[in-house]
Amino acid sequence: MTLPLPYTADAEQLGEDEAATVTKLNEAFDEILETTAQDYGHAVRAVHAKAHGILEGEFTVQPGLPSELAQGLFAAPGSHRAILRISTNPGDIIDDAIALPRGIALKVLDVEGERLPGAEGETQDFIMINGPVFSAPNAEKFVGNLKLLAKTTDRAEGAKVAASQVLQVVNAALGAVGLESTKLAGLGGAPQVDPLGETYFSATPFRYGAFIAKFRLRPVSPSLIALTGTMIDTKDRRDAIRETVREEMAGIDGEWAFEVQLQRDAEKQPVEDASVEWKEDEAPFVQVATLRMAAQDSWDGTRVRAVDKGMRFSVWTGLAAHRPLGNINRARRDTYRHSADFRAATNRCPIHEPAV
Repeated sequence: MTLPLPYTADAEQLGEDEAATVTKLNEAFDEILETTAQDYGHAVRAVHAKAHGILEGEFTVQPGLPSELAQGLFAAPGSHRAILRISTNPGDIIDDAIALPRGIALKVLDVEGERLPGAEGETQDFIMINGPVFSAPNAEKFVGNLKLLAKTTDRAEGAKVAASQVLQVVNAALGAVGLESTKLAGLGGAPQVDPLGETYFSATPFRYGAFIAKFRLRPVSPSLIALTGTMIDTKDRRDAIRETVREEMAGIDGEWAFEVQLQRDAEKQPVEDASVEWKEDEAPFVQVATLRMAAQDSWDGTRVRAVDKGMRFSVWTGLAAHRPLGNINRARRDTYRHSADFRAATNRCPIHEPAV
């Protein structure tokens, strides 16, 4: 196996007009944020607005990791309190019959070390989706996707449900011959799977101390593996995913492997193109930590208010050792902050990092 490549400052190649792209993204986010705030009477997230479950548990870094894996947060073994938010990607709170990709936001607490610029508190955030690649290669290409989402926010939900049903059938047929489309999935053609059984990927790369890596969260406990690929019946159940997760988490203890994929070939595992999958046979995933969530109420009112109202999740909240890399991640820095600031101002509720 090829040795992992060392991180160097020239791992990233900045584009000529990235600031203009961020402005376009913020304008699209504003359209979503203002529309939904007017509809709901309060502000919600510009993306991943609808949560399906919020869990608390323990994130344990494994002992005895080899030097290339014992980096940053993972340099020393130990356990940390963790918060997990499960969601889907639109900025409006839509009927679960519209099948969209799943996402998770994981916040690990009591993390010591040099912080990223502007990163408050002592936490490390990981944001992941249930697919190995991002829907666009770079932020400029993503602008078009986001503008489409902005124009369809809060429009003709019934038509979206009907279109989603058609897109699910089409994408399933494509998947049967190995041609499943991430674009169709993002438009409502994702399989309507149980999020607790899904595997989640960072999709974008990050600094991993002296190296570069992507991350993965994979279910390993039998109770979660049994849910992998399980379909959720959303007929006449607007919040079917939330209800299903709540029922399941009341009776199971979940365990996930947190894994790292170190970059080993700069051409095969590019930093600047988030639409390219880093193939596992060329850059294997290796477990570095375990996430455990004991049986609990995944829609506890106090916790929902604390997390959905009072917290934000950002790839730029964390350690300098895990600095986000690549065009998509650079664009996330200001746009995520922009969205969070809008929520805080509109709701008159400050957003802060949780204490241990």
